Amino acid sequence: MPRFKIAIDGPCASGKSTVARLLAARLGYKYVNTGAMYRAVGLALLREGIDPLDEEGAARLLPSLEIDLQGPVKNQRVYLNGEDVTEEVASPEVASAASAASSLLTVRKDLVAKQQEMSKDGGVVLEGRDIGTVVLKDAEFKFFLVASIDERAKRRLRDYQAMGMTKSVDDVVDDLTRRDERDMTREHSPLTKAEDAIEIDTTDMSIEEVVNALASVIEEGRRGDG
Repeated sequence: MPRFKIAIDGPCASGKSTVARLLAARLGYKYVNTGAMYRAVGLALLREGIDPLDEEGAARLLPSLEIDLQGPVKNQRVYLNGEDVTEEVASPEVASAASAASSLLTVRKDLVAKQQEMSKDGGVVLEGRDIGTVVLKDAEFKFFLVASIDERAKRRLRDYQAMGMTKSVDDVVDDLTRRDERDMTREHSPLTKAEDAIEIDTTDMSIEEVVNALASVIEEGRRGDG
């Protein structure tokens, strides 16, 4: 039975990470959270006092970074040079640094190479913002998840509340809007829907409904392939 490469793209808080994680678990595939990898780089830059938009600083730091994704799919942990930084990379400050650093060609080339190496044997679900257009151009299945800005803000606000953080809805909307603008207008690998990707609006869908929708498409493809 073929082991497919599955790409899931979309803006921040569109549901990519949760859907990708659950889909990978259902299929028995490897899950690669590319956003967590960029956040690990963002965290490393902040710790070293390097501006996340400093290309030369990032280039000097990258060779010393070892980023690993470990543990079961449903509870994957992020390690930076052997240290579990899963909770730390979830902070808004690190997310902002990661968004900035992800615009640097040096950072993108380094992490894309790592992600492609992790995916070479198939049986993998990758999620991010350039998976279908850059990282896995040859993916058998490509999905692009979207949702209204209000719904995305509600989801992100719940994430922050779960971490014990207090932010207003307006602040979250502003933050998401700025990140969307940065992701869609950056010079290297901007957020865009691959021509052969299936777009799914998750605004009024539960996580289970989204996972079921993607799984159905993959199952149809598997039967056709067989």
